[in-house]
Amino acid sequence: MEGVGSVSRAERPADFESYVAVRRPHLRRTAYLLTGDWDRAEDVVQDTLTRLFVHWRRASRADDLDAYVRRMLVNAFLSEKRRPWRRERSTDVLPETAYAGPADAGDERDALRRALATLGPSQRAVVVLRYWDDLSVEETAAALGCSTGNVKSQAARGLAHLREALGRADAPDPEVAR
Repeated sequence: MEGVGSVSRAERPADFESYVAVRRPHLRRTAYLLTGDWDRAEDVVQDTLTRLFVHWRRASRADDLDAYVRRMLVNAFLSEKRRPWRRERSTDVLPETAYAGPADAGDERDALRRALATLGPSQRAVVVLRYWDDLSVEETAAALGCSTGNVKSQAARGLAHLREALGRADAPDPEVAR
């Protein structure tokens, strides 16, 4: 099963620039879900594309270029989370946070984004790849370089955390629906 919006080998653009033009929006959306911030997402995508450019000859010969690039994106995200200078945010004044009432349809999406941001980097990567990119357990494990059991346990814990954060203990389990 290919992920959402995957480009098959037959449809794949021949050169780096064409590939980036086609796939960048999807990479940016996935990176946003991983980071929870559009600016950081852009940094992760830029880092990924820089590395992809350097290794384009090898990468372009991969059987599944999207899986190869997705792995690079997740690695860039996890690497970015380990950099000490990224964790520090100094400010003189704490920003005020506005109360977001349930009036807008976007509030639910915003609540999900905030709940997703409370997950640890590995759990967030599993949840995003499994349920946003619609990858199988095996594809997610390959993208993260871990076992299928780890993906299943991280997904279960991540979903439980999201249900708790969103106050939806009665929410259906996506695994049962599949």
